[in-house]
Amino acid sequence: MKRYLIHLAYNGKNYHGWQVQENAHTVQAEVNEKISLLLKSEINVVGCGRTDTGVHARDFYAHFDHEVPIPDPDELAYRLDQFLPGDIAIWNVKEVSPDIHARFSAVSRTYAYYISTRKAPFLEGQCYVYTGPLNLGAMSSSCKYLFPYTDFTSFSKLHTQTATNNCTVTRASWEKEGGMLIFTITADRFLRNMVRAIVGSMIEIGKGKLKPDDLGHIIEAKDRSTENIQRPQYTAAHSGA
Repeated sequence: MKRYLIHLAYNGKNYHGWQVQENAHTVQAEVNEKISLLLKSEINVVGCGRTDTGVHARDFYAHFDHEVPIPDPDELAYRLDQFLPGDIAIWNVKEVSPDIHARFSAVSRTYAYYISTRKAPFLEGQCYVYTGPLNLGAMSSSCKYLFPYTDFTSFSKLHTQTATNNCTVTRASWEKEGGMLIFTITADRFLRNMVRAIVGSMIEIGKGKLKPDDLGHIIEAKDRSTENIQRPQYTAAHSGA
């Protein structure tokens, strides 16, 4: 049995996230179908993580096992890339050690959330548009309140199947590039809707409706129904590393 690692990217606009679901169009299902046809055997790829509906991935990894060696992984990558729809790109396929696991070998995941401060017709579906004033300094100050905590129940979607809501955040920062505000966050894992919910609360801080340290109070509540948790519509990118 040989193990292969796929490096891919996708625009999540037309998908209900990465993971296979009943009665939903997902990226994993699309990749499974096309690679199984190419290799003439049933293949189930395992992703480095899950992404929510509408979330895009710039650097995503998945692995699969195949009983016989694939003579030319580069050719498979090319054929798979051509076979898949235009919103899924395959960068490469390579053989790896059998103990490499796309999910469990990943040491961190990084999300970047984009807010455009003006209408962005050419980025429709790739950023959240907010044209009102935001205090970027206050939003940046709130980032430090993410680091002391591990239980992010307040920022998790209700009624999920996760065994724990614990995550360790190692990086969180805001920066401005032209008319775009970019929030970057790195953690060992993320919960469903977690990044959107965090950004939503930070926007309330930017509006002056909350103070930076209120972010810590929301986390300490461990209550998903806590008021002031907002959800902007789009998260722009996800990376697995």
